[in-house]
Order: sequence, then structure tokens, then C-alpha cells
Amino acid sequence: MQRKAYVSGVAALLVALLAGCTSGSGGGGATDDANPGGAGSASAVAQPGKYRTLPGPCTAVSRDTLDSLLPGIKEIADADQREKAYEGDATLAFDNDRKAGCRWKVDSRTATDRLLVDFERVVSYDNSVSDDSQAQELFAEKQTAADLPEPTSSDSGSGSASTPSASSSPSADASASASASSSVSVSPSGSGSESASSSATPSSLQPRTLDDLGDEAFLDDALSGSGSTARQRTVTVVFRTSNVIVTIEYEEQPATVGAVPDSKEMQDRARKLAAQLADTLGG
Repeated sequence: MQRKAYVSGVAALLVALLAGCTSGSGGGGATDDANPGGAGSASAVAQPGKYRTLPGPCTAVSRDTLDSLLPGIKEIADADQREKAYEGDATLAFDNDRKAGCRWKVDSRTATDRLLVDFERVVSYDNSVSDDSQAQELFAEKQTAADLPEPTSSDSGSGSASTPSASSSPSADASASASASSSVSVSPSGSGSESASSSATPSSLQPRTLDDLGDEAFLDDALSGSGSTARQRTVTVVFRTSNVIVTIEYEEQPATVGAVPDSKEMQDRARKLAAQLADTLGG
């Protein structure tokens, strides 16, 4: 009888051990499924952006282009001062591989011209969001802040701007420029700036998106001041190539009160520079 009781106890112990092993096996599977870092459930990491560094903005603009945008440079008699004007002034940056800019300001006999070129390399710190997607979101914020007018039905293309032809007469160009410059509307922001975007302005000169520059781009054109003061025009071109956003701000303020900077001429110069910078980035 004692031996039979012993065997029964051993059998009960074996049953308990087997039950424990079965329970542990199931528990281990639940633990693996709950672990997001497990080999079978690792989430995909978003791809990094195309660009890891930025070009030097002060050297990215050629001297021929600066001569066109800042005609007063060639009027500087002193060679050292002229050289310094070409070099520009780098903007303050804590990491030149993330954000870098350069400014130029040159006075001429007829106007004061200013130029800003800014590069920004966007990096996403969210593994599920790519650098390109983060840059796209930032670009959209900049475009929304620009408050571009709705394109009119007569627009043939968002990025098409008329280019002067050899057969066009100077008087016709002057008339078109005068029409564009005189037709302005006060910005809804109440900042006092005026935008060359009224219904009388040719659609090719209105603030607009551009479809021939980088992955996406837009152009803004604002005129400030009144007929009793010098009218300052600011043309801004912003474009994105992969995870880099480039901003160009080109300003001109005539020395003569009441004079109005030519919209088409300034836009053409700014867009030409933007195309050159896009080529420099390789995008």
C-alpha cells in the first residue's frame, strides 16, 4: 500500500510539470508577439534623404549672375571693396550642413539691390517618416504662408512665364511692365505690402507655383510703398529638391521716388538663378 501511494504521488508530479511546460510555451509566444523589436516584426525604417551636405551659398552664385542681379557691383571703383561685394556675407548658422545662407547688398546710381540665398537640408527624426516627406511638409507650410492667389482659368501653365523674344519691341515690353507694376492689390495680411496679383496683372507675372524647377516650387512677387516713396519690389523663389529647400529673395528699391522696379525683369533674373542652383544640387 505504501508503494502504491508513492507511485500515485510521482504521477501527479509529472502531470504538474507537463502542464507547466505547456503553459510556459504559450506564454513565450505571447511575449514574442508583444515585442516590436522582434526579428519577425521589425518595422521598416524610412529612407534617408538624397543630400547629406549643403553647398556653400556664398560661392554657389557665379559672378556673372551677381553682375546681373546686382548691377551696382561693377560700379564699385575700389577693387578690394568690389571683391568684398562679390563675396557676400554668410548668415549665422550653427550647422552648415543643415542650414546655410548668404546675403548681398549693393547700391548703384539708380537703385539698391539685395539678394539672399538660403539652403536648408531637412532631416526627419521619426524613423517612420522619410527626410523627403518631412521636407515636403515644410515646403507646403512655406507655400501656404505665401498665400498665393488662385490660378485663373486663362492660365496656360502654372510654371510658364513669358520670355522676351528678339522680335518684341522695347515699347511693348515697357507697356506690359508698366501695366504689371501699376496693377497691385493690398495683401490681406495687412502688412502694407502690395502684391502684383490683381486681375489686371498678366497671369505669367502673378505669384504662382512653378512646374519646371526641382520637385516643386513657387514664386512670390510683392511691391511695397506708395507713389510718394520709393517702391521696393521683392521677388521670392522657393523650390524643393529631395530633402533640400532653397529660398531666393531678390529685392530692389529705386533711388528715385515713385519709380517702380520691373516685375518681369526681376522674376526672370531670380528664376534663372534658381535654375542654376538646382543644377548645382544636381536636382
